Amino acid sequence: MADKSEILNPRTKRYEFLGPPGAFLITIGVPLVTYGLYFGCSEETGGCPPTGVLDGSILPKIQDTLTSADFYKSLWDTEATLMYFAWYMFCVVCWRILPGDVVEGTTLRTGEKKKYKMNGLQTLLVTMGFVLGRIVNKGPESFTFLYEKWVPFITATVLMSVTQALLCYAASFRSGALLALGGNSGNFIYDFFIGRELNPQLPHWMTLSSPDLPLDIKTFNELRPGMILWFLLDISMACEQAVRSGKGINGVTDSLWLVLLFHGIYIVDSVYNEIGILTMMDITTDGFGFMLSVGDLTWVPFAYSLQARYLVFKPQVLGPFLSVVIVLANLTGFYIFRTANGEKNDFRNGKNPKNLQYMTTETGTKLLTSGWWGRSRHPNYFGDLLMGLAWSLPTKFETPLTYFYVIYFAVLLAHRQNRDDEACSKKYGKDWEKYKKLVPWKIIPYVY
Repeated sequence: MADKSEILNPRTKRYEFLGPPGAFLITIGVPLVTYGLYFGCSEETGGCPPTGVLDGSILPKIQDTLTSADFYKSLWDTEATLMYFAWYMFCVVCWRILPGDVVEGTTLRTGEKKKYKMNGLQTLLVTMGFVLGRIVNKGPESFTFLYEKWVPFITATVLMSVTQALLCYAASFRSGALLALGGNSGNFIYDFFIGRELNPQLPHWMTLSSPDLPLDIKTFNELRPGMILWFLLDISMACEQAVRSGKGINGVTDSLWLVLLFHGIYIVDSVYNEIGILTMMDITTDGFGFMLSVGDLTWVPFAYSLQARYLVFKPQVLGPFLSVVIVLANLTGFYIFRTANGEKNDFRNGKNPKNLQYMTTETGTKLLTSGWWGRSRHPNYFGDLLMGLAWSLPTKFETPLTYFYVIYFAVLLAHRQNRDDEACSKKYGKDWEKYKKLVPWKIIPYVY
């Protein structure tokens, strides 16, 4: 007879991401692609893409670089590493001392509900107070160090990601740990990547917090160290452009201001609506492993800020007409994204102010079939894609690399949609087939 642990934490029998080989390739690939986005699009290598890509003359240079010890030494900077770890600790301290609402998450398999402290917005505001105060008092040149030490900061975030994933993997073997249903395969590579424990937490004595309110690593990483750092990187890009122009802040182009504005709106909205992450698949279903740690800490800030970094060494002037068109595209995406998420969150919390129609499954779950959720099964993804396109348009069309984000995001969201569709099919059975007939479009109404 199986013991309670085996019943509560059954062995994972089905792999995602092509199993251990895919997990290994992604584990290696995400840091390499993050470095590649820098070296493939930077003034250091001659442009975006680098000089010699089209005629193949860059290949000998790549070979020389990869066989040079100096290149690997350049990836590391002790000062940048200490600064990044100090930044992470600053975020932890803000979580601990700043006020915030304490809310409950979804019901776990054990029947319990975890408590979470929501003060991401307060953390952002305090951070911005320090940053803007420094820029005002010491000038934009005082905040260009993030641009100057870009690659070593990537290395520091990868180091933090690996460390967190290894420690959480090791800690998941303690007695009583609740494991993710998809992360208990018994294969180290796969479980390290996908995440073995569902909700790893720091012991309350490490943060001097209440025993019933420890720091949940997964929700903490989701919107704080990486998301806010993304905004700081953008600000550092604007400061670098201001210094180069010789005109101070007046020398920042309209294109970079738009990118800064769009990213800022998205980030502020995310931390303001922080409670919304508690119903996301990342939080409710996935374990915490290298996939989430490197995604939150490395990929989000350094991949998503590519457009701002490009505009530092390839400044673009849009003019009023193009600026208005791009703003309208972003506002349309944001409106769809926010109103769709608002409908979903209201409905899940027992509210239905718009009197939206829904169907009730045999399990008792109610699924929206009108409003934005009647137009597609993931209208919030559609809004996300429109915003992603608007973030890239200020770079114009001199290179496809600045559109990497929206292309990558389309692939990511399509994969998420398929994962969600498969999970719902298992959960709701024939009711899900009925629902798909009522709401046939996956993401983009009447297109996909």
